[in-house]
Amino acid sequence: MENKQKIAVVTGGSRGLGKNMAFSLAQKGNDVIITYVNSKTEAEALVKEIEAIGRKAYALQLDLNNFKSLDGFISSLSSTLKEKFKTDKFDFLINNAGMGKTIPFEQVTEEIFDEFLNVHYKSVYFLTQKSIAHMNEGGRIINLSSGTTRFANPGYSVYASMKGAIETLTKYFAKELGAKGITANVVAPGPIETDFNNAAIRSNPQMKGFLATLSPLGRVGQADDIGGVVAFLCSEDAKWINGQRIEVSGGINV
Repeated sequence: MENKQKIAVVTGGSRGLGKNMAFSLAQKGNDVIITYVNSKTEAEALVKEIEAIGRKAYALQLDLNNFKSLDGFISSLSSTLKEKFKTDKFDFLINNAGMGKTIPFEQVTEEIFDEFLNVHYKSVYFLTQKSIAHMNEGGRIINLSSGTTRFANPGYSVYASMKGAIETLTKYFAKELGAKGITANVVAPGPIETDFNNAAIRSNPQMKGFLATLSPLGRVGQADDIGGVVAFLCSEDAKWINGQRIEVSGGINV
């Protein structure tokens, strides 16, 4: 099946950063498949928003903490591409899905560690591996990391160390998938005012104010500070960017 229309898969695309990424990609002329864990209503609402601007969209359920569900998801993705998009391959994989907790190092349990390991590293590793056979040559992989791999934020030892692993893994994606014309890059946001980590920034004005003082621009980030960067990295203008970590943090702790 020939695929002329570019298709992006955005994990965790129903809310927050992922929602803005998906919509930004659609605004740039791409069709979009988003995944959600529990937010089916929000996901379906975003699908309608994307369809309203003339692009195709579809939502699939995916829980990265349930590692054994990956094969079933890939099967659903393949069926969706054929039935809804009339093709057998997609172009862009945006590994955005994640969860957050602020936990002091000495209080981290094995259960919490394993959940972060599944969601932020193991499932990203193998979802990407299983997706390659369904990606077009010349595709793009965008992995989401965090400013906290560059500067330490107490309570983020698990989250940031997994993201550090993702940053190393991205270089290997770039190196080993280059023969297929597939590039791989990291986008690393700084503090963003969304519902991530139980809306830690949005619901805590004192924290928000403090974080704003760390940026030369005097504010924390918003979702629309990130989505356009991801869409750019999936554009022809970014075809020669590969194996890079691009921090989108307003220059925090510069």
